[in-house]
Amino acid sequence: MPDIYTHVINLPDGIWGHSNPNPDGSYTIIINAKLSYEMQRKVYLHELKHIYNRDFEKSDVDEIEYHAHKEDWL
Repeated sequence: MPDIYTHVINLPDGIWGHSNPNPDGSYTIIINAKLSYEMQRKVYLHELKHIYNRDFEKSDVDEIEYHAHKEDWL
């Protein structure tokens, strides 16, 4: 399992969060601090899904998001 660093910071309205691979093989998840705790939790799980599905190795963003929203981890 890779190291995953999570930061909760103020992001522009409409941006809930995102995740990025790091050069050392770890990942960083950024979550919008303006969201409710429950929404932050959902965003975190959504971003984890991208990491565990190895979505950063894929190129079709529409397909990635389709599958990320298809199964609800909650």
